[in-house]
Amino acid sequence: MDWIGHGGSDGLHGYVHSLDDAVNDLKEFLDKVLMENPGLPCFCFGHSTGAAIILKAMMDPRTENLVKGVVLTSPAVRVQPSHPIFVVIAPIISFLLPKYQLSGANRRGIPVSRDEKALAAKYSDPLVYTGAIRVRTGAEILRMTSYLQQNLSRLTIPFMVLHGTADTVTDPEASKKLYEEASSNDKSIKLYEGYLHDLLFEPEWETIVKEIIYWLNSRVNV
Repeated sequence: MDWIGHGGSDGLHGYVHSLDDAVNDLKEFLDKVLMENPGLPCFCFGHSTGAAIILKAMMDPRTENLVKGVVLTSPAVRVQPSHPIFVVIAPIISFLLPKYQLSGANRRGIPVSRDEKALAAKYSDPLVYTGAIRVRTGAEILRMTSYLQQNLSRLTIPFMVLHGTADTVTDPEASKKLYEEASSNDKSIKLYEGYLHDLLFEPEWETIVKEIIYWLNSRVNV
C-alpha cells in the first residue's frame, strides 16, 4: 500500500497532511485484505516511514490482533533532520507553508545504497518521489518518530527489524531501542555492518530477502 501522496496513491506527490491518515488507511486496507482472504495469516512489511506507520497501527490492540507479525526495514523510529533547527521551526513553517519544499533536503543527496545501478533504476521510476521534502511531511515524520520513541513498550506483536549500521536517513540505534523496549515475546533484530538505508537495493539484497522469508515461513503455522 502506497501512503497518501506517494507512489500510485492520490494527493500531491511527496505531501501528507497527517501521517495519522496513513495509519487509518492501513487499518482499512487490512480489514479489506482479511475480508477477501478469510483464514489466511496476515503479515505486514514496511520500510522507513512505512515501517513507522505500521508500528503505530500495531499499537492499536484491535489492529494488532488481526496481524500475525510484522517485518520492518530501516524503520523511522528516529530520523536525522537536514538541519537541527528544523525540529524547532517545523511546526510553525508547516502551519504557514505546509507544501513548501526544503531545498537543502533533496533525497538524492543522501546515500541510500551502495549499488549505483539499483539506485539508477529506483530513481528512474516516476512513482518514486525524488524532490526535496515538503515541510508538513517532514514535520509529520518528526511527530510520528517522537510518538514512537515514547511508546515502544506498547508493542507486543511478533516482529523482525532489519537495519544497516551506516544508515544516515533513519537511526539504527533507534532500531536497537525498539528491540530492547518492545514488550513482544517474539522479536528479532538484524544489523548489517556498513549497509545503507535501502536494504533491498543493496548488493546483498538477496541474502536479506532470504532471511525475511525464513522468518515469515517459520511463523506461518505457529
